Order: sequence, then structure tokens, then C-alpha cells
Amino acid sequence: MAQERVWRKSSYSGGAEDGDCVEVSLGADALVRDSKNPAGGVLTFSFAAWEKFLENR
Repeated sequence: MAQERVWRKSSYSGGAEDGDCVEVSLGADALVRDSKNPAGGVLTFSFAAWEKFLENR
């Protein structure tokens, strides 16, 4: 059985529960989705690519 992913909101959302932002789920990979449409599309990044992205922001 697949394990349920834990999602957290971006720290750039200002902490507002209804704020427009992205959510990320970290595991062996990094998943990114729109918080307003959690059933919509998901971007998948390797964990190495996600770490590189964070280094360059």
C-alpha cells in the first residue's frame, strides 16, 4: 500500500490559511502543487533537483 504524502504550504504564503501559494511534499522526491487546486496537476522533481533549486533561490 502506498503511503499518504504529507503536504505543507510554502513559507512565502504569509501564513494565511486561504492564501494563494504552493504546497510541497518531500520524500524520495519533491512534489509541488497549487494549494487552491490540490486535486489538480503535480510537478515532480528528483530530490537532488529540489535541493539545487533551493540553493539558487
